[in-house]
Amino acid sequence: MAPIDASPSYASDGSSFQGDSEGADQTTVEAEVLESTVVDEGLLQRLLRRAGRAIALPALECLELLLDGSTPNQVRLTMLAALTYLLLPFDLIPDFIPAAGFSDDLVALTALLGLTGRHLTPDIRTRARRKLDRWFPPGR
Repeated sequence: MAPIDASPSYASDGSSFQGDSEGADQTTVEAEVLESTVVDEGLLQRLLRRAGRAIALPALECLELLLDGSTPNQVRLTMLAALTYLLLPFDLIPDFIPAAGFSDDLVALTALLGLTGRHLTPDIRTRARRKLDRWFPPGR
């Protein structure tokens, strides 16, 4: 392992070169690039696919619930408001505030989960599962 200069300038091969940094604090960091033979890429792909499926299923269920014609308009509006609030970068309570920062997000998420729990039908679950299987094929 070769030491790498942690100054702002690096060559494309990962080695460092000295720029015009008079008076800059020079720090040396030990770094090593892993070869592809060290990482089991097949295992990593399977883990990422499994994580993708676990995250994607509730999102697809929400989408199918929104698109379902039998979902009441008030439920759709509440779901859209909660999803919009969760996705927008603006919060009533900024996330960087310890403990309280995510409390407003938790309220929106709780409302969303409550709505899906009460209005999700087996048909909606089936449609979401079929879409999930198309996007993230199982068993690989």
